[in-house]
Amino acid sequence: MSATAARLAVAALVIVGVAVGLLALILPASGSRSRWKPLSSATLSRSEVAAARVGDAIYVIGGFVKDGGKATAAVERYDIGDNRWSRVAKLPVALNHPAATAYRGHVYVAGGYAAADGLAQEAKSLYRYDPRRDRWSRLPNMPTRRGAATVAARSGRLYVAGGAASGRALATLEIYDIKRRRWRRGPDMPTAREHLGSAALGGRIYVLAGRAPGSGNLKVAERYSIRSGRWKRLPSMRNARGGNSATAVNGRVVVLGGENLEPGGTTIGSVELFDPRKKRWSRLPRMRTPRHGLGAVSRGNTVYAIEGGPKPGLDFSNLIEALKVSSR
Repeated sequence: MSATAARLAVAALVIVGVAVGLLALILPASGSRSRWKPLSSATLSRSEVAAARVGDAIYVIGGFVKDGGKATAAVERYDIGDNRWSRVAKLPVALNHPAATAYRGHVYVAGGYAAADGLAQEAKSLYRYDPRRDRWSRLPNMPTRRGAATVAARSGRLYVAGGAASGRALATLEIYDIKRRRWRRGPDMPTAREHLGSAALGGRIYVLAGRAPGSGNLKVAERYSIRSGRWKRLPSMRNARGGNSATAVNGRVVVLGGENLEPGGTTIGSVELFDPRKKRWSRLPRMRTPRHGLGAVSRGNTVYAIEGGPKPGLDFSNLIEALKVSSR
């Protein structure tokens, strides 16, 4: 190769290298994915909490607190825009393992355990929180006492599913008409379970994972149609989990967290997404800190994982982490 040809070859390589570098700055790397981002820590370290979002604020309710390991009535507010925590009016009673959801500017809290230090004294209470007045009010009791249940809201109604009473997993679905202030019994879930998660999406309620005594953690995913009043079994999740949470984002359902209770068990860091149109589960990035007994909510395309125990059993954290979920 002549000297001139060599110089031209080197120049060409330099040009290609510069072009590749510029493209790397402009375009995302192949296969790149968003990651969980840590946010400002909560005012309390807790586990077995419930969480719901109203507007730009997330409310975290009840659970066990690290200081003494007792159930608490404390309620924290996280302002998403300011990345700041504050305390608001307490629940009328301390509860661990409550279920919570938001609907039209209010937070609803159903069931839980009223025992100070364990899974006893299942509650049938239903409370409503008004953020504008910073005030709680008592609504008609559920027909069934239950703790470690799940609740979702859609079309003017609350749907409370599963949970446990007297050490037995429940399959019951109870539906509360918010305007009429009246409960009615819905059709039982096909699979009785507790420590489960749920999300409302379209005209359906998705009830996800959980566990049952003697069966351990489950991969079960079931969907209740508000229109038909029927349950449908969905493709099983990739991971069995109990003590998990769930939320809806971008027309899909995200399930996160949980714990394995067998000897030497761990908390579950994997995160799964179900696309109803594709009828398929896929993986999302793992949580930075695997946890159980956590809260999960979404806003826009972002999922928030809130507090919960980093170790199986009675463990606590004040963490909140966020993940942006890409569009379809």
